[in-house]
Amino acid sequence: MNPATTEFLRQRFTEYYRKAVLLTPSSLVQREWGFVLFNPGGSEMRMRRHIGFSGREELGDYIRNLIPQHAYYSTAYYEKPDAGTMADKGWCGADLIFDLDADHIVRGPYDQMLARVKVETGKLLTMLTDEFGMDPKTIELVFSGGRGYHVHVKDIAFRGWGSAERRELIDYVCGIGIDPGALLSGKITTGPGWPKRYRETLLEYLDWIGEMPHEEAIKYLTSHPGIGDKTAERLLNERGTLSKHLATRPAELVVKGKLRDDALRILVEKDDGEFRKRLLERAALADEPVTTDTKRLIRMPTSLHGGSGMRVQPLELREFHDFDPLTDAVVFGTRDVRVDQKFPLKMPMLGSTYELKKGISTVPEAVAVFLCCRGMAEIT
Repeated sequence: MNPATTEFLRQRFTEYYRKAVLLTPSSLVQREWGFVLFNPGGSEMRMRRHIGFSGREELGDYIRNLIPQHAYYSTAYYEKPDAGTMADKGWCGADLIFDLDADHIVRGPYDQMLARVKVETGKLLTMLTDEFGMDPKTIELVFSGGRGYHVHVKDIAFRGWGSAERRELIDYVCGIGIDPGALLSGKITTGPGWPKRYRETLLEYLDWIGEMPHEEAIKYLTSHPGIGDKTAERLLNERGTLSKHLATRPAELVVKGKLRDDALRILVEKDDGEFRKRLLERAALADEPVTTDTKRLIRMPTSLHGGSGMRVQPLELREFHDFDPLTDAVVFGTRDVRVDQKFPLKMPMLGSTYELKKGISTVPEAVAVFLCCRGMAEIT
């Protein structure tokens, strides 16, 4: 990022922070804060952290004076949040956090990544409320300003949880460590949960195999080590019976905690196989390290994301369905700005799609901020 681009962004961020009403987290004085400042001509992101504030006014003055490129606060509560080492801070608990980042889920055009991560976030919210019985009033949803969403669970019941307890929860959400024998052994339940998801996925998978031409199905099955021609033929012949048991008496498919059918067990246990892919589509693909980290820094809602120029936007759960980050989290306007685009790009924003060519072009200010923050263009 050249100095002219850095100055342009800093001016735009200054304009925003002078007018914005900044939301602060609960127990602000117990939070550690961290900031990344604009670094003209620099390529490294250097964070100032181990900072504490006595109240909202002091925090607001700090942000308006320094104009950070990124602003973070700790999910943890501390006795001394400004202590220079983690050991000296005095950990008092932490909010339960889920981070869903499209970059960890799918690659592609920015708007498509945002659409996909919104689906994953919806699945997570449903799990938390319908399967874990969490009170929606304790859940705070935030668009990260970049490629995803943060889900903050403020229920004090989770505050004292360590990494191990949080790991169990995120493993459930992400479908990690699933035991087929355990999921199929119990009685059939109609309520939400992994037993139902697993049965439905396995039925769908067996139907998918059955719809293949016979030779193609044999070729697919025998591509798995441990499944020969005879075993593949047997599995195809017994597919209907297996599906019937899954739908009515799944426990009959299990013996001593394992799937009775060796071929079926090989198919479902393949980490990168078709069945596993279909099963993960029913999980909520949150970022596991964020949830297990009890001392994490997370973006401040209503701050600006330095990698996009969009607002870190807090949302009511009822607003989530209709929320469009490329409109609702954009804070800059449509005045013309000339940029030097580094490569051709199709960019949707503010209800329009801009087809940009490499080289000099004039774009709305909001698009210019986004491109410059992402390193895709420079101010001419």
